[in-house]
Amino acid sequence: MKKLIALFSASLITANVSLAQFGPGGPGGMGGQRGDNNGRPQTTQKAPSFNIEGNAPKGNSKVFGFIVDESVSTAIEFANVALYSKETKKVVDGTIADEKGKFSMNRVAAGEYNLVISFIGFKDKSIEVKVEKGKDNDLGVIKLSQSVKQLDEVTVTAEKAMVEEKVDRLVYNAEKDLTSRGGDAADILRKVPMLSVDLDGNVSLRGTSNIKVLINNKPSTIVASSIADALKMIPADLIKTVEVITSPSAKYDAEGSGGIINIILKKSTLQGLTLNLDSGVGIRGSNLSLNGNYRQGKLGVTLGGFGRAFYNKSDVTLNQTTLRNGVSTLTNQSANAFDNGLFGRYNLGFDYDLAKNQSLTASIAFGTRNFSRNQDFTINQYSNNVLGSTSYRNVDSRDLSNSVDINLDYIRTFKPSQEWSVSGQFSQNKLTNNFFTDLLGNSQELVSRQKNLNKNFNNEMTLQTDFQTPIKQNQMFEVGLKTVIREVNSDYQYLIANPTGSFSTDARNPAGLLNYNQSIAAGYISYTYTTKNKLTFKAGSRYEYTTIDANDQKGKITIPAYANLVPSVNISKSVGKSSTLKLAYNNRIQRPGLQQLNPNYNASNPQSISVGNPSLKPEVSNNVEFSLSTNIKKTYLNISLFGRQTNNSITRISMPSDTVIGAIITTFQNIGKEQTFGTNIFGNFFLTQKWTINGGVDIFYNYLEGQQTGLNGLSSKISNSGIVVSGRLQSQISLNKGWAVQAFGGFRGNRVQLQGTQGGMGMYSVGVRKEFANKKGSLGLAAENFFGMTMRSTLTTPQFNQEMFNKLYNQNVKLTFSYKIGKMKFTQAKQSKVKNDDVKSGGDNNN
Repeated sequence: MKKLIALFSASLITANVSLAQFGPGGPGGMGGQRGDNNGRPQTTQKAPSFNIEGNAPKGNSKVFGFIVDESVSTAIEFANVALYSKETKKVVDGTIADEKGKFSMNRVAAGEYNLVISFIGFKDKSIEVKVEKGKDNDLGVIKLSQSVKQLDEVTVTAEKAMVEEKVDRLVYNAEKDLTSRGGDAADILRKVPMLSVDLDGNVSLRGTSNIKVLINNKPSTIVASSIADALKMIPADLIKTVEVITSPSAKYDAEGSGGIINIILKKSTLQGLTLNLDSGVGIRGSNLSLNGNYRQGKLGVTLGGFGRAFYNKSDVTLNQTTLRNGVSTLTNQSANAFDNGLFGRYNLGFDYDLAKNQSLTASIAFGTRNFSRNQDFTINQYSNNVLGSTSYRNVDSRDLSNSVDINLDYIRTFKPSQEWSVSGQFSQNKLTNNFFTDLLGNSQELVSRQKNLNKNFNNEMTLQTDFQTPIKQNQMFEVGLKTVIREVNSDYQYLIANPTGSFSTDARNPAGLLNYNQSIAAGYISYTYTTKNKLTFKAGSRYEYTTIDANDQKGKITIPAYANLVPSVNISKSVGKSSTLKLAYNNRIQRPGLQQLNPNYNASNPQSISVGNPSLKPEVSNNVEFSLSTNIKKTYLNISLFGRQTNNSITRISMPSDTVIGAIITTFQNIGKEQTFGTNIFGNFFLTQKWTINGGVDIFYNYLEGQQTGLNGLSSKISNSGIVVSGRLQSQISLNKGWAVQAFGGFRGNRVQLQGTQGGMGMYSVGVRKEFANKKGSLGLAAENFFGMTMRSTLTTPQFNQEMFNKLYNQNVKLTFSYKIGKMKFTQAKQSKVKNDDVKSGGDNNN
């Protein structure tokens, strides 16, 4: 099908061809076409052929070469090549470059010619060629420069699909999502097939939260600390695509037992000195983004930043019963919560072409998070069904962080698809998790004060090198080495004071610390082979060796070093013209994240306390997946079956407190095992050329098995299981004069936990957008969750029962505005090679 598209554009050499309306992807990459099941563009336009002179002489000489994009030194697939006679000025031969950018004309007669190369989004290039009888002409690598024509000069009819499947991943085109504008990344991820996001922004993939999230193929310490916090820092308007990689190859870090989510932000593609503005104002959230770009010759510079503020209200009701020493304590707790957040991220980057086949890329990004929650608690406690006490407290929680990510990449291209890279990254995140409490009497008078001060530090240094080379035309070999040095520190203390006095150390909660140093050495090898009958086989293996040096206030924590050999196999087979079968297996590991390790005793909610476990070990999982994707006329359908078994699964465990009456303490432990088996079904339907509907359902069975302390103080095996169902449906209509309407609805069923269930939730929204000024600007209006939502979660053990209701007043109406200044340049921005995919995200935020 790509050849048909290429032939169509080739006709521009000899005919006046008018193209219809251009889609959102840009002409350089053919992003405007709907993708097929392998991510290849499709079109329904008829393809004219070259107008070759009928009596052109034929010879025995050969003219060949490679065509690449001069800005990124990558092959230009299916570029058009025409050979003109200097004497007659007519085309005597023509061909199309293959997927590697290679072209060849084998029966060229002796003479003088002009070789003209063209492709949409690039400037035509003409080369004088003198052909001698019986001699071959190797033209080497030919570089095309990109066109800087305005978008309205070339247009294409088809729309890019909301969801596309490529050989190794599923891609959600978030830039087409109207209803999430003015929101954050969590709002986008809730609509991505196979993903589930709860109210706090915690993400799971096919039932597991043990995943790795990358931003532009790169890790960040803010993501390593908490995925939920990182998602709040990214406005939905800046997200171009979300890639879901369920079976990563050996090139990726072995971490993330459930897979990898790669969030691709919109890259600046503007020529000269330009500015992009994106903004949104809503009832519960507002955002502002400014991005500037300067590109001249070999140098490109980008400078940008965005900020987002949100505000929300919720009511939480907690009912729990604990049993200690024969005494039953019933706690009824209610709390009104007000959340306020201010998030920002600012970046400076440049890329420079050192030579024709060498480039240097560098970037620095700063992130900031300022999240506060104010809660008014009313707590009634009953001892053996008799009211024993009523207490009131006001809690002010502060979650602050400042992060920096610095990347430097050197890439050398020897020939198309053969390259060597050296990459380095320094990443740092300083976090503060404090809370301040006022304890009040029955008359709301101040009785005492308490505060918990907790400072955290996360530091990473990464160095890696990668090499890939094609073998013939159907094979690829990849190899690489990587080392990561990670440092995690936590320093915490509790202070108390009477209403008029100064703060002093709380003897009941002594100060503590955690120093945690982790070093990882890794290497991988990968081989890809494609047969003539469209069977692709990709196999590889990755070896990682991890050493840990840790201590707390009590002394050294003994955590032995461990080694992991992680194999992966991916097989795909094209069936017919529009279907693909895939079979994949991989072995993955999951290291604990900062919030799971942090031993700080977080009692901001005195009846629901959380504390980390610095002795956690990594979990290991085996994953298998089988899928079928197909195009049936205007319908795309994907069906996948998957299974996963995880040993030493890192899981939340709750138990009654020994010191706080009626309270429950939650920590993390390596339980015995976790098994998940299920299916994903997703479809994308083009009802008309301008009306699409896509949706899907996820169904899986979850089984967990671990240890629990009983009433007799002895540990015993427990288990829990259940079926989880989630789904989503979205529709978009493109109207005349730049108008578009979109609606979305989705739900997530109750999730199985070892000791109970976490409540399900539903989301819905509708939005409208008007594009103006030749698509340089847009104005939109969206509304979501008109009635708010309520989540119910339960925990049940022989020692306690807990039921929590969380009512969120998240009704929202938002107005969005965006505008672009500048000329389009079809340049693919260079990305860092560093991908730290190995740290498990933090736990849920259940304060």
